[in-house]
Amino acid sequence: MTKMLKKLLGSVRQYKRASLGSPIFMVLEVSMEVLIPALMANLIDKGITPGDMSYIIRMGIILFCCAVLSLTFGALSGMFAARASAGFARNLRHDIFTSVEAFSFSNIDKFSTASLVTRMTTDVTNVQMAYQMLIRQAVRSPVMLITALIMSFRANGEISLIFLGAAPLLGFGLFFIVLHVHPIFVRVFQTYDKLNRIVQENLRGIRVVKSYVREDGEIGKFGEISESIYQDFSKATKRVAFNAPIFQFVMYGCMLLIAWIGARLIVFGRMSTGEMMSVYTYAMLILMSLNLLSMVFVMLIISRASAERIVEVLNEKSDLQNGPDPIYKVKDGSIEFENVDFAYGKDADASKLSLAGINLSIKSGETIGIIGGTGSSKTSLVQLIPRLYDATRGSVKVGGADVRDYDIESLRNEVAVVLQKNVLFSGSIMENLRWGNPDATDGELIHACQLAQADGFIRSFPDGYGHRIEQGGTNVSGGQKQRLCIARALLKKPKVLILDDSTSAVDTRTDALIRRAFLEEIPSTTKLIIAQRVQSVRDADRIVVMDNGRITAVGTHEELLEKSDIYREVYQSQVGGGDFDAEQ
Repeated sequence: MTKMLKKLLGSVRQYKRASLGSPIFMVLEVSMEVLIPALMANLIDKGITPGDMSYIIRMGIILFCCAVLSLTFGALSGMFAARASAGFARNLRHDIFTSVEAFSFSNIDKFSTASLVTRMTTDVTNVQMAYQMLIRQAVRSPVMLITALIMSFRANGEISLIFLGAAPLLGFGLFFIVLHVHPIFVRVFQTYDKLNRIVQENLRGIRVVKSYVREDGEIGKFGEISESIYQDFSKATKRVAFNAPIFQFVMYGCMLLIAWIGARLIVFGRMSTGEMMSVYTYAMLILMSLNLLSMVFVMLIISRASAERIVEVLNEKSDLQNGPDPIYKVKDGSIEFENVDFAYGKDADASKLSLAGINLSIKSGETIGIIGGTGSSKTSLVQLIPRLYDATRGSVKVGGADVRDYDIESLRNEVAVVLQKNVLFSGSIMENLRWGNPDATDGELIHACQLAQADGFIRSFPDGYGHRIEQGGTNVSGGQKQRLCIARALLKKPKVLILDDSTSAVDTRTDALIRRAFLEEIPSTTKLIIAQRVQSVRDADRIVVMDNGRITAVGTHEELLEKSDIYREVYQSQVGGGDFDAEQ
């Protein structure tokens, strides 16, 4: 618990002054509120009862000043609390996002996207509300409780003993609520993750949902998760609701006892009317402070589950780190795999290896085709080159050095990857292209698009390169998206270019033109082309054939037709099916 709080409070940073200012002004406000009943008692006993108008006027002025000061201190406390809690939440969201950006693929695999969104929104909001209550109400309530008790005992110790009996009753009730409600809230936020996942999947795949007329089924699935959240929240709220009747029972019980004992003391002359009134006011302050404390505890119950989930993300460290003396320059685009095994799980045994016994040497500037059936781990192989994952055993070298010896950013700046799932971001085409090189000139942008066969369709848009890409690139076709992503990668001017089935949505003629541009324009760049079509890799210097996570053959198109059964079968099935090169 202490470590969790320390981790969270690290996000306060520049809002420390505001966080300290709120409780300081709160203490000053409480001091005014506690002083007012004592002054009122003097006003009644020494001014109103004997009819001393000068004393009444003097005390009235003092009471008015105390009220104004109390209002001022309270407003300042609220202002500082709002600023501190909002700033804390902003820093917390920033820290979570920064942590996520530093994650490796394996770290991201550990958390679902929906869960990370929930933690950055709902969970942060819960912690923000709890923090605001902590620096205000969690300070106000104990200070009010202690000072009001002291002043109450000064007025009349006999009646004040009632409060000492009331506190344990409220404490027992709160303990019961905390014990039974916290596990429910933990479960609720896990269910929120599922709810967010369903919403994201449906928004992302809305065209598929409508194509298969699955709206009713998805609405039903959403309804089940929503109902589960409703049931859990109802159960938790019912138990938290016990807080109010427990407080009401204790409060009214105390009031009855104070009225009964106080009346007897006044009748027997052992207590003045002013003292009775002040004790009664202090009783209200004490009981209200206990009620506020109970509300703070309830909020802490809710936020504790959220805080644990946030800290889980903040404590997660990327399993890909720079070495003690990293290399910052990649010599060339040569690649070497030496006895490489790879599994996605850290503790995976030999039977769960995605890659096994990989040995492959690639010269700088070579064009290497990679072909194989679905599930043959082609993508897993190339993801080890820019160190998106680390090899489980063996080593992967780029430019003659192990990728683990490089500065990660320097390595990835020299290895451009066009992933199987092409992603474009909201913004203009030009803004998306500049992800490859923020400093690229307009001429360089256009040249990269010409190489990727994208310039033609871009100029067909009314705004040309200023054409706005909608979220997820939904307003461009699959082939257009692929060509834009290839152009973006070319702008990096990398030493290694990896195309992971990145021309699958373009026609064979355009595919051939892209390959010809690579050959003529970037001959010194090492090119790895993963493809399903043989025609996309047949002109490569060498072709790697993969099956079940292993390399089964390496050679030219003609060599593989002679010695590789897998390659020959793929080629014959595609040629027999009418697949042909647009250049022939």
